[in-house]
Amino acid sequence: MPAGGSHASPTNTGRAVDRLINFSDAVVAVAITVMVLPLIDIPGPEGGQTVWVVLLDHAGQISTFLFTFFVVAIMWLTHNRILNQIRGYDAVIFWMNTTWLAAIVLLPWLSAMYGESSGGQGSVGLVYWTALAFISVLGSMLGRHIRRHPEFVDAPAPAARSGPNGSRATLRGPVFAVYFLATGVVSVFLPHVASWMPLGLILLSIWLRPGGEGQPEEG
Repeated sequence: MPAGGSHASPTNTGRAVDRLINFSDAVVAVAITVMVLPLIDIPGPEGGQTVWVVLLDHAGQISTFLFTFFVVAIMWLTHNRILNQIRGYDAVIFWMNTTWLAAIVLLPWLSAMYGESSGGQGSVGLVYWTALAFISVLGSMLGRHIRRHPEFVDAPAPAARSGPNGSRATLRGPVFAVYFLATGVVSVFLPHVASWMPLGLILLSIWLRPGGEGQPEEG
């Protein structure tokens, strides 16, 4: 018997799964597109200005947009891999997924505020990074719930990951969430230091890379 309980038939199967995945993809696509809207309002060069002056004056907004765009794209990739493995879902999966999407939809607004703030100082940076942590935790919870209920998955999966890469991969969501929260706290007191902390996500991504196939990823 799996850790999550007995094998029960999924509540929604077949076409309902396809509709859930298509709806989720559409919401993410709209949210990630809306992120560029604040940049459209940036005026072009005036008088003797060059485009480089404009880019430097709005470097915070541009860098925040690019960072958030790629983070959301990576989160969507993991989220998509999770949903693509299911053959059915229950109310828990539905509401976890809906809450995850709601948090994703809020990101364009939060990233716009963060980019327009002076280096992401104060509570703005904390709220922005906390939102990313929340999304990462939700993704981890969704993957774990599915992993504990193999009746929702298309193909039977091994009971547990094996090897150091597998055990590290199960910590992906929580580790990223803690790192996001730490960055938010640092942004309150040392915003210039926090502006470099996203580089650490590259090292974390390499270290936490899944080592195998067959189970829903987390985070």
